[in-house]
Amino acid sequence: MSQVSKRRKLRVVYATSEVAPFSKSGGLGDVSGSLPQALKKVGARVAVISPLYSSIKPEWKQKMKKVYELQVPLSWRFEYCGLWHLVHEGVDFYFVDNESYFARDGLYGYFDDGERYAFFSKALCELIAHVPELSCDVLHCNDWQTALAPVFLREQYQGVPEVQNVKTVFSIHNVKFQGQFTDKMLSDVLGLADIPAAVDQLRCDASSINFMKGALCYSDYLLTVSPTYAQELQTEHFGEGMDDIFRRRQSVLRGILNGIDIGAWSPASDSYIPQNFSARHMEGKAECKRQLQEELGLEVNPDVPLAVMVTRLTNQKGLGLIRYAMDRLICAGIEVAVLGTGDAEQEDAMRFFDEHYGNRMAARIEFDIALSHRMYAGADMFLMPSEFEPCGLSQMISMRYGTLPVVRE
Repeated sequence: MSQVSKRRKLRVVYATSEVAPFSKSGGLGDVSGSLPQALKKVGARVAVISPLYSSIKPEWKQKMKKVYELQVPLSWRFEYCGLWHLVHEGVDFYFVDNESYFARDGLYGYFDDGERYAFFSKALCELIAHVPELSCDVLHCNDWQTALAPVFLREQYQGVPEVQNVKTVFSIHNVKFQGQFTDKMLSDVLGLADIPAAVDQLRCDASSINFMKGALCYSDYLLTVSPTYAQELQTEHFGEGMDDIFRRRQSVLRGILNGIDIGAWSPASDSYIPQNFSARHMEGKAECKRQLQEELGLEVNPDVPLAVMVTRLTNQKGLGLIRYAMDRLICAGIEVAVLGTGDAEQEDAMRFFDEHYGNRMAARIEFDIALSHRMYAGADMFLMPSEFEPCGLSQMISMRYGTLPVVRE
């Protein structure tokens, strides 16, 4: 990659269902916001494509310009696709607009998620084939929400010259989430029912298909978030039923350790926090804590330990353990604050705790990038009781801010 600048710039389209600071539910959003910046710094030409969710803040939408629109073929019908563009910190970001699929309060968890992200994957193929600015050498897809793009490219775009030489890379951030849906989608949505190879590679049982399985079989290269996780995926215990495919394709599987943008996550220069500080000059952290307690409606007391979570609210993130231990934490004199969105059951539980414990517990069920910075900066401890983590970024971020990670053994 260091040689990219000596040749024609490598053209990369980075496809993701979430990207900070525009949309985020977990670590995928963080990686999608920072990795393209790193690729640009080593000489690649990068364009990021993500859905235009209605939850994206108006101040971002006001900066976007509509640059293209087309009709996306989805089996027997066509669906509208608008394309919006903005430049953020020197990187081109494109957003796929379709109100039927993306005008939702949240990112995931809807009855038609399979169709929504099948559309997004098909739109990716159409866009790199027909929009000159998105012509690319590499299409980098992430997790199940973009997993059908490598399948579509191989099976439905063989005669399209603009994409004949495109290489596909698929990154697995968490193999537990694979995108399994009814096999009726093969004909009704995907238009792949008459292609035996595609049916075989997508099918996971007699009546279901698996989006991620398709990407694992069709992509030219497979990446994941750490060398250790790349090895673990090839075992029955961690492979979530895909271990045989990972072993079969181990020659194109690589684990590259995730990292954080240390420029964006720096207490010495962070514009989101009320007072900057550093490892050598920690005085500002106390003021960050005071203002965070005040902002969240907690008791303002420097002697009360403050523990926070900034996370996707799912079982995998250890919310069951937090719910079990919440009363003990509060009774021990610890303040707890939680920021994130996720499963409805977990969201409701956090709202209940917020109401029940008054000024000892605060829950913010939303995506708020600025508040997340203030929570990392103002907390004494960061709670990270995940059942498992393929890599994890939160512990890296919290240590940057002098906030002690408390993790599951």
